[in-house]
Amino acid sequence: MLLATKLESLLFVASKPLTVKKLAKLLGDSEPGVLTALKDLAEKYSTDSGVRLITTGEEWQLATHPDNQTLVENVVKAEVTDELTRPQLETLTVISYCGPITKPELEQIRGVNCSLIIRNLLIRGLVKEVETGVNLVPTYEVTMEYLRHLGLTNISELPDYAALHQHEYITKAMENNQTP
Repeated sequence: MLLATKLESLLFVASKPLTVKKLAKLLGDSEPGVLTALKDLAEKYSTDSGVRLITTGEEWQLATHPDNQTLVENVVKAEVTDELTRPQLETLTVISYCGPITKPELEQIRGVNCSLIIRNLLIRGLVKEVETGVNLVPTYEVTMEYLRHLGLTNISELPDYAALHQHEYITKAMENNQTP
């Protein structure tokens, strides 16, 4: 698979801008090679595309074309103001009881890709992404806004939190996701 297609995939699912250094580490490639591929992608997206590859010089991110701003704002506004869907509620429940949790761990438990759901929960301010120096992937946990919305002072006040936070099925699923 070409480096450019791998970069596109990473930038598509990333919820925030990524540095060349981080991208190179994730892809196991050189920083100059990644930078060249990013510049090629930026050129590819410069015309006749609904997305753009934008950069601050240090960080890179896929973004929507500025001419589509109104359309995108209307869709995002609907996502934020509409009621949570069943998959969003399920994902939020798993994050609530198992967090902090990585996206791969969350997907192992749910059995489906959670990228768009996580993005929506981040936009709504119900979960937050926490970078750890240990993992290449961030972890997700609920926010103060989430606790405030539920009227809780602490996550442990959720029903059956102690039992479900350390549930045998969840622990086993998380262990199965670990790489040796």
